Amino acid sequence: MKNLRITLKIASSLDGRIALADGTSQWITSSASRARGHQMRAENDAIMVGIGTVLADDPLLTARTVPLPARQPVRIVADSRGRLPPASRLAQSLDLGRVVAVTSGQATETAIPAGVDIWRCGNGVRMDVAEFVRRAEAEGLRTLLIEGGSTLAATFIRAGFVDEIAWFRAPILIGGEGLPALGALGLTDLKSATRWRPIATERIGDDVLDTYVRSEQ
Repeated sequence: MKNLRITLKIASSLDGRIALADGTSQWITSSASRARGHQMRAENDAIMVGIGTVLADDPLLTARTVPLPARQPVRIVADSRGRLPPASRLAQSLDLGRVVAVTSGQATETAIPAGVDIWRCGNGVRMDVAEFVRRAEAEGLRTLLIEGGSTLAATFIRAGFVDEIAWFRAPILIGGEGLPALGALGLTDLKSATRWRPIATERIGDDVLDTYVRSEQ
């Protein structure tokens, strides 16, 4: 039984796009929505993104609330091939809190910057989600906020480990050339699609925040 509660946060256009075709994503949603996102970070034990998000956006992944939280969440990067740049803001801000790189156990993890913790959760090819969850629980984490990108989001949904979705939508349309909020889920029929139950809708400026839980909850 999984004890780690996992929330997937998505910030997209009305048509479910999280970036332009060239990767530009700052900013789709409003400053008010981003402030709410920082509050969500402060409320969780850890934040997780994929290495693609780190390479594209160089996020700091701290909770910048007012006042600042008493402690910063653990910052986790899914980094199967050990590509976390030493010059990234994550690697350069270890004084702000713990940073973890989750690898698949490849030898290339030796390139991960000093001071970054390494969790080996995989078969040498890709991250094993179930193994990662067990490690996170063993480390004492109770809540995890996944912030992207689309591949990581789809990986956790396919594995059936996402408990809640917090979906921020901005009143803009990007179109089919934009990057989708979710990667491939491998569905072959609609009956196998996970059903989500809406539990809240909130207006945040011109944006809308919809919250869903898995329908069996």
